[in-house]
Amino acid sequence: MMQINCPWCGLRNATEFKQHGEKPPRPDVATTTMEQWHDYLYFRSNHWGVVKEMWFHSAGCRQFFTLHRDTFANRAIRSEGDPR
Repeated sequence: MMQINCPWCGLRNATEFKQHGEKPPRPDVATTTMEQWHDYLYFRSNHWGVVKEMWFHSAGCRQFFTLHRDTFANRAIRSEGDPR
């Protein structure tokens, strides 16, 4: 089972968390086109390897955080507290 290090609660089993998907860079709202905004909202690249994802600690502190995860090995690498 994958272990995830919550920035607030420490190391926990992955069953305590909900994955909210890949976290792509947010486009500038003032200058982006509708097509770019659509792609940001609805399309993810789904890479093999290390990706940056949003996770939610649903069975613990109920905080969102960013997790760097290796999708090939399904292994958590590191977590960051502020998801914005």
